[in-house]
Amino acid sequence: MTPRSRPLLALALAFPLAVLTAGCEEKAKRMAAPTRETLHKTTQDVRDLQPELMAGGQTTDGKIHSTDYLTVQADAYRTSVGNIAKMKVKMDMDAYEALNGEKIKTYAEFMDLIIKKGKPDGIQLPMLPYYQEYGYDPETRELVVIEYPEKKKQKEAMQDRELGRTK
Repeated sequence: MTPRSRPLLALALAFPLAVLTAGCEEKAKRMAAPTRETLHKTTQDVRDLQPELMAGGQTTDGKIHSTDYLTVQADAYRTSVGNIAKMKVKMDMDAYEALNGEKIKTYAEFMDLIIKKGKPDGIQLPMLPYYQEYGYDPETRELVVIEYPEKKKQKEAMQDRELGRTK
């Protein structure tokens, strides 16, 4: 092998590797579903329930529904986080009612007097996965967790592919 042919040989080997690597990267991007960091993250984003229900959201029942070992721990964590946030908000709403003699009536009052969005003494709720959001139900006067079934289905399909499960 001559010194002049070495760069050509290196180029001949590098080109197919670059093509293969580019193809793998394209597939990984295509399969990735949107996610959101949840651990050690908080939010003050609470949505008005009625518009979210009309947009396809559904309220959760606050129970664990996973049945397989691989996802039951994550489901238990998500459910517990949502339930604890509901308890904190209920406690603050009960304190407001005890001090003022009346209940919160509207979504705007709830955001201003209970969540206190953007204020230093505002409630910081634990972040939920991207297919769930907090909502306020003015009829029952409580915080609820809204789940978007299409987003959840997409997440479960991606998770099944990653874990090698087929249905």
